[in-house]
Amino acid sequence: MRVAVVGGGISGLAAAHRLRTLLGPDARITVLERRDRVGGVLHTVDLAGVPYDVGAEAFLARRPEVPALLGELGLSELLVHPSRAAASIRAAGRTGPLPGGTLLGVPTSAARLDALLSPRGVAAAAAEPVTPLRWAPGADVALGGLLRTRFGDELADRLVDPLLGGVYAGRVDTLGLRATIPALATALDAGAPSLTAAADRATTPASRGPDAAPPGGPVFGAVRGGYAVLLDALVAAAQPEVRLGTTVRAVEPRTPGWRLVLGPTTAPEALDVDAVLLAVPAPAAARLLAPIAAAAARAAGEIELASSVVVALAFRAEDAAGLPPTSGSLIAAGEPLSVKGVTHSSNKWAHLAPDGLVRLRASLGRFGEAATLQVDDAELVARVRADLDVLTGVGAAPAAVHVQRWGGGLPQYGVGHLERGAAIEAGLPVGLAVAGSALHGVGVPACVATARSAAERIVTQASGQPA
Repeated sequence: MRVAVVGGGISGLAAAHRLRTLLGPDARITVLERRDRVGGVLHTVDLAGVPYDVGAEAFLARRPEVPALLGELGLSELLVHPSRAAASIRAAGRTGPLPGGTLLGVPTSAARLDALLSPRGVAAAAAEPVTPLRWAPGADVALGGLLRTRFGDELADRLVDPLLGGVYAGRVDTLGLRATIPALATALDAGAPSLTAAADRATTPASRGPDAAPPGGPVFGAVRGGYAVLLDALVAAAQPEVRLGTTVRAVEPRTPGWRLVLGPTTAPEALDVDAVLLAVPAPAAARLLAPIAAAAARAAGEIELASSVVVALAFRAEDAAGLPPTSGSLIAAGEPLSVKGVTHSSNKWAHLAPDGLVRLRASLGRFGEAATLQVDDAELVARVRADLDVLTGVGAAPAAVHVQRWGGGLPQYGVGHLERGAAIEAGLPVGLAVAGSALHGVGVPACVATARSAAERIVTQASGQPA
């Protein structure tokens, strides 16, 4: 069987690995990637002699997909978890501890918000559980509007927006409830009388899925040596033909199978295969699907993207002596700072502090603010250094710097996103599947899950038997 995987990010490589497992050594699997490297928004660089991730830095360890994949690849011993350093948040001109007892910032009855919100904001949050709630089961709404109506503006601006901005590079007012905090929507559908009660229900052990890790375990994980180790292992195990610097211009139906048109218009090349798996950003998927799956293409075309930048820095220990002993800080959107978050990597991850240097990463860019990133690298670094001085007192010149731009790196999960994802998958013809962050979650575990599902769809359709 001949399968083309379009896109060499984590979704494409995990799909190629699953295809190899299911189809055996005789299958011809070709991975086509337009960049000059695999990995997509997973990228490991050398930062002052240490492998350092400048895309996603971690994954949700309470989902099973990545630990299971590491186990399949013989890499379980490389799974690491963060230290106990606590996170902080910057709002209203001051930095304080990130409140506990919330569901992505939505307070449970155990949340204590007085260190973050004003007395008026605390009073508004306290009144939410006894304020009558009107909710239509199955409805989807903009998360920001719902929170502002129930809790007031402060909670949305100072807590939920920076938390979700770190996940989606999005804004709380444009993200949809059902796709971003599905457990909260489920609790509301089940009759929770308030958002606080819904958050309580969603965080109880009974609400956790059967595959979830036991409560109290590490929330996040990472790979010692960086995601490059995982990516290299996937390529080695999947044994695909990897073609870098290759643009797929069209996917055309044949009888049987598919023809991919590759390369420049002046010198096109045809690649004939039995099945195609698209693991590309939503706009690229929409373009390729438009002639062959119009409904799926329309749904993919409605998914917008946000751009961001990661600036990684390494400092001599004496130059960063004043760094707070926290894992980092999230920044509320209203603060007069350029960064939206800073991770104190050497505090958070023991394996990133082997040599006495202090490593940090700052992220910039929110949905709708791409113009603020359209300056040169030197200006971005200058902005980050100025903000670090304000936030941490670290004003010295770094020993090493890496600037990583992610143009259109993160899909936005707006109102109705679940329906768009379902329309993409339901509208695909036989022999074609889609995977990636535009479907069911932007994190690495969700991407791996869509990759496995897409690979199994292709094999099931080819064989007529469940994968």
